[in-house]
Amino acid sequence: MTALSPLLKQATPVVVDHAEGCWIHGTDGRRYLDFTAGIGVTSTGHCHPRVVEAARAQVGTVIHAQYTTVMHKPLLELTDKLGEVLPPGIDSLFYANSGSEAVEAAMRLARMATGRPNIIAFHGGFHGRTVATASMTSSGTKFRSGYAPLMAGVHFAPYPTAYRYGWDVDTAVDFCLRELDFLFQTVSSPQDTAAMIIEPVLGEGGYIPTPPRFLEGLRERADRHEILLIADEIQSGVGRTGKFWGHQHSTVVPDIMTIAKGVASGFPISAIAAPTELMSTAWPGSQGGTYGGNAVAAAAAVATLDVVRDEALVDNARDRGASLHAALRGLASAHPRIGDVRGLGLMQAIEFTAPDGTPDVATGHAVQHAAVDQGLLLLNCGLGNVVRIIPPLVVTDEQIADGAARLSAAIEAVLQGEE
Repeated sequence: MTALSPLLKQATPVVVDHAEGCWIHGTDGRRYLDFTAGIGVTSTGHCHPRVVEAARAQVGTVIHAQYTTVMHKPLLELTDKLGEVLPPGIDSLFYANSGSEAVEAAMRLARMATGRPNIIAFHGGFHGRTVATASMTSSGTKFRSGYAPLMAGVHFAPYPTAYRYGWDVDTAVDFCLRELDFLFQTVSSPQDTAAMIIEPVLGEGGYIPTPPRFLEGLRERADRHEILLIADEIQSGVGRTGKFWGHQHSTVVPDIMTIAKGVASGFPISAIAAPTELMSTAWPGSQGGTYGGNAVAAAAAVATLDVVRDEALVDNARDRGASLHAALRGLASAHPRIGDVRGLGLMQAIEFTAPDGTPDVATGHAVQHAAVDQGLLLLNCGLGNVVRIIPPLVVTDEQIADGAARLSAAIEAVLQGEE
């Protein structure tokens, strides 16, 4: 009898029968409030009628039209739609299937454009599981261990995680910018550095918003040294943080953006975006792929962007995110084991810390598991001591309050069980 790889550990025991909006209905007959959104993917909720209809209609027209062989209308329409929300000057797109592919394409473009070999990434960042993207990932050793050597030319700089350092944000930012300058002087000279890549909000690394002043410091150094700045918007984009793009919480405009996850409400499509002049420096044949820009996924992405606009989901993420953040603050005031509450929009997290100040991994995992018993689906990140809360962007205030109550019950159950 065949089975899934034993390495694929399920975060919950739920087997889905069907799903709608913020709810997953299990084959066990229970209904679960889904605050995972497929790891930030189902931005318009499960099976939004407009997304479903767009995909159905496209399946009956053409399913696969390889876009370097024949072009199809959904991809042209998607390109126009993204042009309405991309920063000014970022006007060229290359489509792929996954976030890892997009990050790898962005890295390849940066090296070709500059003729330089090195990439600087930041501690805690997650960019993928392929050899190149795992080489740029430092959110956990599980993503990069066991198949060395990884890609050469990647160097890591400190990320301003103020809570972990025990500092205020400004002190952490000043320290990390100084260390970045020191790295330029000692490890990767600017003349050898093609790009810096950063998530506007760390995802797997712990749901930590990148301070605007740090992003602005990176932009200044990138401009001064003619280094490209890549914003990995795969998890923080498409309204998730209460701005359309996570980097828009600062004044920074990146040179290259990577896009995936929430852009198509669950259909696999990704992209990199850059100015046409920069994109044109990629070598012929360096961009392509059999399934990239699939017609059905593109049609779903067009519908997703329309729903995000028509239902004001970016504003909803901002407002419901504020309600969620306040509720999590309330939980933290009642439970000293919650050491930190952080996030932007509907990208929020609580971090469990032991009395001695070390990460409380056991409690983080126990709370995530206990939440399932309360009918609430959550995920861990960071070292496992961080519980992330990622509702679909269509979530209501009533569902936020419901989810917070279920999370509170899960925490109470775990802590009482320790007594």
